[in-house]
Amino acid sequence: MAKVIFSVQYEISSNKKEEYFGVVKELKNLLIADGLDNYTVYEVKGKPNNYQEIYTFSSSEAFDQFDDNQNERLNILINKLNDLTTENSTKYTTLYEVTEI
Repeated sequence: MAKVIFSVQYEISSNKKEEYFGVVKELKNLLIADGLDNYTVYEVKGKPNNYQEIYTFSSSEAFDQFDDNQNERLNILINKLNDLTTENSTKYTTLYEVTEI
């Protein structure tokens, strides 16, 4: 089965950094408890206050089911993250593992 990586990159205001870290910490705990393979947050080199969330799914089926199975607390945290981001700075990427090589 091919893995799927979903990433979200955005900028947050420097004065919201502590709140951001708190939300991400809680989000990570919920995502791992829900069975996500891996969830990691990176700061983008050379771009202060720019972060990238990486969600790793074991298969395209797991990725497809992710949106269908979100609980209410997860939605609240994702909405909070959206509120912390700088307007028009969010970029989404979905990568499918190449299994033919």
